[in-house]
Amino acid sequence: MPRLDQELTRLLGERRMLTSPDALLAWECDGFTVHKSRPRAVVLPETTAEVQAVLRLLHAAAVPFVPRGAGTCLSGGPTAGGDAVVIDLARMRKVLHIAADDLYAVVQPGVVNLDLTQAVHHLGLHYAPDPSSQSVCTIGGNLAENSGGPHCFKYGMTQDHVLGATIVLPDGELAHLGSAAGPRHQGQLDLLSVFCGSEGTFGIATEIIVRLCRDQQGVRTLLAAFDSMTAACRTVSDIVAAGLVPAALEILDQATIRAVEASVYRAGYPADAAAVLLVELDGPHQVIEEEAAEVRTFFARNGALRSEEATDPYERKRLWKGRKGAFGAMGRLNTDLYVLDGVVPRTRLEEALAGIAAIGERHGVLLTNVFHAGDGNLHPNISYDGRDAAQTARTIAAGREILQLCVDLGGSISGEHGIGSEKLDHVRMMYGDHDLEVMAKVRAVFDPAGRCNPGKVLPQRGACAEVAKWPQMVAKVLDVEERR
Repeated sequence: MPRLDQELTRLLGERRMLTSPDALLAWECDGFTVHKSRPRAVVLPETTAEVQAVLRLLHAAAVPFVPRGAGTCLSGGPTAGGDAVVIDLARMRKVLHIAADDLYAVVQPGVVNLDLTQAVHHLGLHYAPDPSSQSVCTIGGNLAENSGGPHCFKYGMTQDHVLGATIVLPDGELAHLGSAAGPRHQGQLDLLSVFCGSEGTFGIATEIIVRLCRDQQGVRTLLAAFDSMTAACRTVSDIVAAGLVPAALEILDQATIRAVEASVYRAGYPADAAAVLLVELDGPHQVIEEEAAEVRTFFARNGALRSEEATDPYERKRLWKGRKGAFGAMGRLNTDLYVLDGVVPRTRLEEALAGIAAIGERHGVLLTNVFHAGDGNLHPNISYDGRDAAQTARTIAAGREILQLCVDLGGSISGEHGIGSEKLDHVRMMYGDHDLEVMAKVRAVFDPAGRCNPGKVLPQRGACAEVAKWPQMVAKVLDVEERR
């Protein structure tokens, strides 16, 4: 549509309206590299008014669009089909207002998660949600996916820290959800909570009001190494059963430890351990001193091979370096990484991990595990060569079985990564036709024409052709392999 391209170029200028194949390469996928598709164009607005103008042009031309943040999503959420325009919000990166006394900030969606904490650090404040990609992921993307992170065990998900948002609807109209006073007024529907986690299918948030937290008086980070995953998981259960609420409870398995220690993220984890457990406590000094003593008791009771504590920021940063860099360290193992995201009840962690190991062995894939143990939020990682169709097919098949296992154990197919295009074929593991029909009706309230991030989240809305053919392709490749 040359006329539409001309109008978008006239609105934003040539440097913020991209159409050349080479330029579009950077937007062909997110962190889920299995699904790739270059969009028809990419636009880079800088204000709410520009987003409105762009959406009005696209609405008039009946052209679909996909909102995008930093592209760190791991489920194909911001990957566009070839007929869609990507609306990249990376240039909308201003912290618009900080209300230190009232504990909130107003930000544009392109503000990097960690940058917000750094912007308020001098005030003794921080932004609590901290995905592993927090040094690059954006607040707008976190809102779209309802992201979590290691500290969500105590502090909750993104939804718990968003007070309001200015939304541009798919036709270009403006809506205001929530406010600095809270996500809803008495007697009103909590539409902000509905919007949070909608994966870019309802519209585009251009200004977001987020809750800020006061820094705790003290923070203590403990690390314990165990000779079995069972011992590490039981320690987590003991800690929670005792009524302790650590800020974080994270576990890495041996394969992850070795990958981390061989990388630039080396943190000094013992490479001979079957698992390491990272526990972070925060609060008044006297309270965390007592809690740390209890945690050390649980370490000893479950036969910890060794343990260490960090009480100053530098040592804490070292212990967290390996956990935060775990996914990056996996890049040493193969060309591609499939990061899964399933949830099981915390009491069934051991059973889930044993089942995941068996699935990996059966499919002949290289599996590593790093996860939010306190929440039962598992992140099995499969390293594979995406250029090899057989390896890719085995990886996808193993991933599907792992998510089915999570559901069978009473869990979910997603804790924080969302459905995107990755799990369109998995949604019916949890939901029937009636459930999906209700969800589709809610979506239609925001996007009646179905042009906002089409082919994502809800399978009955119709995935793009590239996504829809994947189950058949995987089955075909696996069949050929089996015959060999």
